Amino acid sequence: MDMLLILIQGLMVIGLIAVGVHYKGMAIGLFGAVGVLAFVLLFKIAPGSVPVSAMLIIMSVVTAAGAMQLAGGIDYLVSLAQKLIRRFPRQITFVAPLTTYGFCVGAGTGNIYYSLMPVIYEVSYANKVRPERPLALAATAGQLAITSSPVSAATAAMVGLMAPLGFKITDILSITVPASILAIIVAAFVMNRRGKELEDDPEYQARLASGQLQPPSSEGQAKPVTAEGKRSALIFLAGVIFIVCAGIFEELRPLVMAKDKLVEVDLSQLIQITMFTVAALITALCRIKAGDIVKSPLFDSGMVAVVALFGVAWMANTFIAANQEVIVGGLGELAKQNPLMIAVALFAVAAITTSQSSATFSIIPIGIALGLSPATLAAMWPAVVGVFLLPTNGSQIATVELDLTGSTRIGAAVINHSFLLPVLIYTVVSVGAGLLLASLK
Repeated sequence: MDMLLILIQGLMVIGLIAVGVHYKGMAIGLFGAVGVLAFVLLFKIAPGSVPVSAMLIIMSVVTAAGAMQLAGGIDYLVSLAQKLIRRFPRQITFVAPLTTYGFCVGAGTGNIYYSLMPVIYEVSYANKVRPERPLALAATAGQLAITSSPVSAATAAMVGLMAPLGFKITDILSITVPASILAIIVAAFVMNRRGKELEDDPEYQARLASGQLQPPSSEGQAKPVTAEGKRSALIFLAGVIFIVCAGIFEELRPLVMAKDKLVEVDLSQLIQITMFTVAALITALCRIKAGDIVKSPLFDSGMVAVVALFGVAWMANTFIAANQEVIVGGLGELAKQNPLMIAVALFAVAAITTSQSSATFSIIPIGIALGLSPATLAAMWPAVVGVFLLPTNGSQIATVELDLTGSTRIGAAVINHSFLLPVLIYTVVSVGAGLLLASLK
């Protein structure tokens, strides 16, 4: 009877997540809250914990990022990326995803890819490189970068979960960053041989013959960079560097009085303080109106992430807390014998929820409860790149629409899309390399 009840509850959780995905955006969080209400009213289960710390970090980071975007800082970062991509046109399959990865790591969001996308297409097409190769790699690399960024929402969730175990943000990044870079390089080698060359591609030739294909547009040209834009980007990056350094060197963390003794400020709180300070400095030194920050796309998307994280993580935590003994007991031996099951779960939940933060908050606590080491969990964490398993992400759809050659596509079976191979390679290589690094710690 207990197993039947757990099954019903689990199906309810999955069903509400599916409904939220259908309605998109913060609907995932809203229907997550419906799930919490159902647990309370129907099953008499107390609400689980709310990821308050992660939500506050996300709020502070997107406030700073929104201020930077308003001041023109994103345009400055994009201009730097564009110069790098144009400098090595023949190596676009390698340069594009690595550049996208680097800038998304710094900004804490995969949305920077949208600005780089036209440049990648233009450079690859002009050099007769099949656009699918660098575009699919770069779009997916922007999502992989989230687990390597010290200021991303998913990292905020991971830091909050790992901190009680004494595993710091720098410990996490020391595994995810090298593993992710290796995964991108391996995927680029593989994708360099994917598909026919443009002159042999029948779809491209048909579009060319019909006049449907137009010359590469000039959209990829960088926007004019202002002094305020450059200044805001440098202020933001200085904040990121300080956070990383504070994670590496504990002596950089301020000491405060707590219960009659000096203790270091909690790193999660230091991130919040630093990012709000960054936003204040950008407001004061870059001539923007603080009230306009809420109108920036980065702030808007970030707050959607907060609501989505709030609801779905709350529902997942409620379900896991209520059934922890049975879930842990059932998965314990299996995970101990094959810890890769946690990676598979991260991949699957990320694909279902289309949220790396939600997958992190849903699955990592199970790994912790099973007694897996923090290093092992950090190694498997990049599997949340599974958000690209299904072609439902805005950047995937936009990429397909942008590629006028028709090389980047979504197949008739839906799952057979251009981004599938990068997703699978990134997952396998990054998790494999991460586990190797974790074993050395």
